[in-house]
Amino acid sequence: MSVWPQVTYVYDGSFAGFLTCVAESFQHKEYPFYFFPCGEEQYSLYPLREITTNRDCARKLYCFLKRKISLQARQLVEYSFLTCLPQKERHIYDFIYGTVYAGPSIDPTDDRLLILNNAVRHLRNEAHLLKGFIRFSDYSNVLVGVIKPKNRVLPLLRAHFCDRFAKEAFLIYDRSHKEALCHVFGIWKIVPLETLTLHDPESKEVDTRRLWKQFYHSVAIESRHNPKLRMSKMPKRYWETMTEFQ
Repeated sequence: MSVWPQVTYVYDGSFAGFLTCVAESFQHKEYPFYFFPCGEEQYSLYPLREITTNRDCARKLYCFLKRKISLQARQLVEYSFLTCLPQKERHIYDFIYGTVYAGPSIDPTDDRLLILNNAVRHLRNEAHLLKGFIRFSDYSNVLVGVIKPKNRVLPLLRAHFCDRFAKEAFLIYDRSHKEALCHVFGIWKIVPLETLTLHDPESKEVDTRRLWKQFYHSVAIESRHNPKLRMSKMPKRYWETMTEFQ
């Protein structure tokens, strides 16, 4: 790969688009040093090449990876793509190249593996915290929750909330990544959603919020108030979307 010419790929930001980029790289024997989503300002010293997402090509590459790398390695690739790791695409690409061309056995101390494992650990931790931090409001019998995560956590939250609220209609809006998890009658879908505008809550919802705030403050023990400990268990960046802090 060291002799492959270095280029910059511009793609649509989807996982299928990324796999298309990987396939194009292998086919043309060029190393994508940078990946830029379409629409972003692009500054690169390397030639720009726009890659059009080809789902058939992406599917074939994924099938190729199924034959070449382990299930654990494929899951690492998929989860890494959901993280907020800077230039995650290049790190994932380097990992894929190493596993495909250097063999399925990877040194556990390999930097490529450590970087992705750390990023996925951060993703999983954030998803775990949000299972308890999401606050839902009732809007005409639809439960709506808003989150502002660093990682794209909706795919990891889906199973938990679809199982817990199997008979409910609910929506979780990811304000950071402009997408929403929608669930109605056991059918779910994660869809792009640029903005979410909610009408004023009904009186019943207002009363419920008031009761929750009252409960939250009632169970607190003033003499044991410890802001630093609270922020270590409930990081401040989540407070913006939590009812008790409004």
